[in-house]
Amino acid sequence: MTHGPNTTVLTADQRFSSPHEYERMLRAAHEVTLAGSPPLGISTEVWESWQRSLAAGIDPDRHLPRHLHEVADVVALRRGHALEAVMPALSELLSDESSDGQHLLVLADASGEVLWRVGSRAALRQADRLEFVEGADWSEAGVGTNAISEVVLSGRAAQLFSAEHLVRTHHDWACTASPIRDADSGAVIGVLNVSGPLNTVTADSMRMVKCGVRLAEELLRAARRELGRGSQLMTAGRSTAVLSVASSALTSVASLALLGDSPGVVGGDGRRVPLSLRRAEILALLDSRDRGWSADELAYAIHGETGLAATIRIEMHRIRHVLGESLESTPYRLGSTLRGSSDVGRVLRLVREGQVAAALAAYSAPLLVRSTAGAIEPLRAELTSAVGASVRASGDAELLRRWCATEMGSNDREAVQALGSLAGIDDAGYLASLARLSRIDRELGC
Repeated sequence: MTHGPNTTVLTADQRFSSPHEYERMLRAAHEVTLAGSPPLGISTEVWESWQRSLAAGIDPDRHLPRHLHEVADVVALRRGHALEAVMPALSELLSDESSDGQHLLVLADASGEVLWRVGSRAALRQADRLEFVEGADWSEAGVGTNAISEVVLSGRAAQLFSAEHLVRTHHDWACTASPIRDADSGAVIGVLNVSGPLNTVTADSMRMVKCGVRLAEELLRAARRELGRGSQLMTAGRSTAVLSVASSALTSVASLALLGDSPGVVGGDGRRVPLSLRRAEILALLDSRDRGWSADELAYAIHGETGLAATIRIEMHRIRHVLGESLESTPYRLGSTLRGSSDVGRVLRLVREGQVAAALAAYSAPLLVRSTAGAIEPLRAELTSAVGASVRASGDAELLRRWCATEMGSNDREAVQALGSLAGIDDAGYLASLARLSRIDRELGC
């Protein structure tokens, strides 16, 4: 950190290695610097911002931001703003509206006026006390030194911790912000900011905010490309085709196809939208539990210890483009119209109803054949076990033959033995199944 002569040096690394010590030193530096001493361990940028803020009449002890618009009027400002289209994705990626959520996601315009806030009720109440609300001017002239004001002035990402903020009521907060730029001109069109108590900032906070900016800018570029393609098609008199190309969302979602190696979402009109394996894994987990999953739970279930909730939130945003309102949040779960509608759910429902032949016919392939995610294997095994048990309990030799001939039932030793008992050891189906078991044993070295 830049500092003046004969001053104590504070390093940015201390934010994360010794946050309480770093905060204590910053608060001490704030006091002595404002008392007229040379800047003590405060960066040149922050110190200069303090001087400009003080000269503009910002009171470190009592200052609240000026309000450019009433909160109710900001709704109109959002309409037509370029960032309106990307706010849902940013909220999906970076916000936490759960009851114990601590941080606040804020999106400001290029001048620093707050346009959107997303967070838990507790986080919003904390922000309200600072008047960190829609319509408030969070520029340097509006409220003094803060992360948003630093981005507005410099056009670069900024992170302010505790007493780096000029106004003392902000000293319990850490703020990380980065500019969002226009896809063509490169001009700053907004500021993405994540703020919260000091314990919410980590070494990854800046990386995550920049990840959100990249997502927003990519969505803006994609929208611009889509608009260009749409204009060309409409000029040719094909406006209906433009609408169908512009979004992968289905008009209505009928079911999920999760069996086999080509997962997809099936619309009410029969149209099928393919799914990547990762998104299919997420949907398989959502399909398996009505009460839903948090982003952290899904990240661990799919990626293990290396999983990141932010990765899941990005995938959820993309899934929402297909499922629309059929995907619910906080926690993530399938909507009531889609719950239990997957091919997996249909097989299990038929098993429960005792329709063994129909269940066997519906169980056409294993769940997500190509998936190696740790949480998918138990679901796959549970489905196979349920169908196998119902077939064995049926006492029907023909159903046993069909089951043992499938990929899922080929290793069901109990079913093979039952088939031999019912059909005789000379039965062709029994002999074929026995030979398959022997081959499997050899391949496994048994």
